Amino acid sequence: MFTFTKMEKIVGLLLIVILLLSVGIGFELSRLNPDSELAEALPGHSAAPSPTPSAVQSARPAPTLTPTPTPTPTPAPVVSQVTLAAIGDVLIHNSVYRDAMLPNGGGYDFTPMFSQVRDMLQRPDLLMANSESIIGGSELGLSSYPLFNSPHEVGDALKDSGVDLVTMANNHAMDMREPGILAAAAYWDRIGMPYTGAFVSQEDHDRIRLLVRNDISFAFLSYTYGTNGIPVPANKPYLVNRTQDAAMENEIARAKQLADVVVVAMHWGSEDQMATNANQIELARRLSAWGADIVIGTHPHVLQPFEWVEREDGMRTLVMYSLGNFLSAQDQPLELIGGIGQIEVVKTVKNGAATITLQNPAFTPTYNRYENFRNYRIVPWLELSPGDYDKMNGLWLSVKARMMEKMPELRFFDAS
Repeated sequence: MFTFTKMEKIVGLLLIVILLLSVGIGFELSRLNPDSELAEALPGHSAAPSPTPSAVQSARPAPTLTPTPTPTPTPAPVVSQVTLAAIGDVLIHNSVYRDAMLPNGGGYDFTPMFSQVRDMLQRPDLLMANSESIIGGSELGLSSYPLFNSPHEVGDALKDSGVDLVTMANNHAMDMREPGILAAAAYWDRIGMPYTGAFVSQEDHDRIRLLVRNDISFAFLSYTYGTNGIPVPANKPYLVNRTQDAAMENEIARAKQLADVVVVAMHWGSEDQMATNANQIELARRLSAWGADIVIGTHPHVLQPFEWVEREDGMRTLVMYSLGNFLSAQDQPLELIGGIGQIEVVKTVKNGAATITLQNPAFTPTYNRYENFRNYRIVPWLELSPGDYDKMNGLWLSVKARMMEKMPELRFFDAS
């Protein structure tokens, strides 16, 4: 039998104590972690169930919320506006250019004839006029009815008054044949006045005249029914634009590719007739269908109605059938009443797309005054002398009623 020394007994007791302490600590750890191997080894103990997905999910951090982006604001529409105006026939008879003659053969000055309407003519953003008598100049010999040739200085007066473009396609365009057109075009170029309707070459003809105001572009075309029986040379058809449907349709289509607004000047109708004829009405509708936005008529020498012509594309064409005479020596009372036709053109650009609207058509009457074929003056209706007013206003009221027949909303600046 083994015998232990006192020291060995003490060491043995210490080992027993250490063993008991180890077992106790393991038991406590198993209580804290039921899945531990020690806990599984203990009798009567089963592993704790795995946590459910919802428990795992609730233990995860909350997701970060992405802020909703602020929508980009839609740009506001960009709106531009132009007032386009036109005057009728500038037809210089011999008594008119004699009245403009300066002393000692010093040339001609027509500006006094326009002095009373000058401020009025400068108000529109764009102003066009029909240069009915060719301004071939004194070098070709001045002349009057039936074959007109006028001084260059007529162009100076129109330029000074505020005219921005002249039309030359009319029945007197060939009065001086090709030399007259060449001389007139050269002078218009010299003073910086765009012209259309008669041309010096095919290249000149093919260059559609474009003018831009307030970010709105305008294309101008001009045609005449004829040239008083004087033929345009067959090898130079570009000299004068005639009313030929295929050519007009093609040029309007070209113009629409170049400009926001297409303006067509038509020399048409019956002289001294306030009523529009069937040809004018039918041609106005064809011009509208081809895409003309504004049609401005001359030749009758008297005023005719304004009209809207509806188009299949939802737009409408403004037609001023005749603006009458602005300056001439014609002497019938109806031939003495002219004026300024105008329209507001509005361009709206939204999301990159542009639309054109025509609004507020208006007319300002004028009186072509003279005495004994001297002292020619164009007088605004609002500035008529009492005597002229009493003589002319009754006739004007009947003309005004006729002009409104197809456009009741047409505004007049006449104080009546």
